[in-house]
Amino acid sequence: MTADQIETMIATGLPCEHLHVEGDGRHWFATVVTPAFEGLRLIQRHQKVYATLGNKMANDEVHALSMKTFTPAEWKTQAKSA
Repeated sequence: MTADQIETMIATGLPCEHLHVEGDGRHWFATVVTPAFEGLRLIQRHQKVYATLGNKMANDEVHALSMKTFTPAEWKTQAKSA
């Protein structure tokens, strides 16, 4: 898998306002900003992202995915404090 392929899969499953994926081919890091995270706990957000990858995690095509998940409002607050 490539970062572009993972980004495409996530973007296909979630309406992202911002999405960035990077990694080394086995270990990935994603920043995902979507209104779909409104009202969800962290684990629920991660589950939504994992769901977009289908069986790619289970069959080890994506070995590890760390992520930061934000609603659009949280992302704006994050950007102001940076």
